[in-house]
Amino acid sequence: MQTFDLSKSSLRELNATLHAQKASTNQTAWEIANPRGHHAIAVGLDAPIEVTVKGSTGYYCAGMNKQATVVVKGSAGPGVAENMMSGTVIVEGDASQYAGATGNGGLLVIKGNASSRCGISMKGIDIVVFGSIGHMSAFMAQSGNLVVLGDAGDALGDSLYEARLFVRGSVKSLGADCIEKEMRPEHLEILRDLLARSGAPAKPEEFKRYGSARRLYNFHIDNASAY
Repeated sequence: MQTFDLSKSSLRELNATLHAQKASTNQTAWEIANPRGHHAIAVGLDAPIEVTVKGSTGYYCAGMNKQATVVVKGSAGPGVAENMMSGTVIVEGDASQYAGATGNGGLLVIKGNASSRCGISMKGIDIVVFGSIGHMSAFMAQSGNLVVLGDAGDALGDSLYEARLFVRGSVKSLGADCIEKEMRPEHLEILRDLLARSGAPAKPEEFKRYGSARRLYNFHIDNASAY
């Protein structure tokens, strides 16, 4: 275990050290002490390493992640795992706005609640939230899966494309062009896999599925009121 103390060393030194790790590194386990809400901790990683942050973080923690597993032993500020490509990011507390925004791949697990715009413009990432999510989540989500064990706020899935949304609790309102859809066997299987991988305490049969009604792909005057 390699330990990096942010009360003694700079954030620039930390990220440079983590960026220097290659696929063949034998320094695979890292611990970051005293994060003190710093922004951009462990961003742009591209090696199969495990990074544990011992506390809460500021903006953009684990952004652009590839291959690495990043665990935040606290809460995360806005934009955690933004533009994530692969690997796993786990937040053991709550996440602020736009968690997993524009994510292309990998798995983001939030064991608390997520604020507004969770999964905005997601492009293939899988997001599992143990608690509830705020308004405008999955806005313009293109692909991937958003799983919510709690409730969802206003305008869920507004202007959605082909991402799949699974919510166990209540939905305050659906956004433009987002509708409840049939939960078919293949969706139950996708959900079962995500719940198992994230360790979420729920059963697939407890969820409802939401997706795009596909009315807004091209402008049509008959659908103007939906915009």
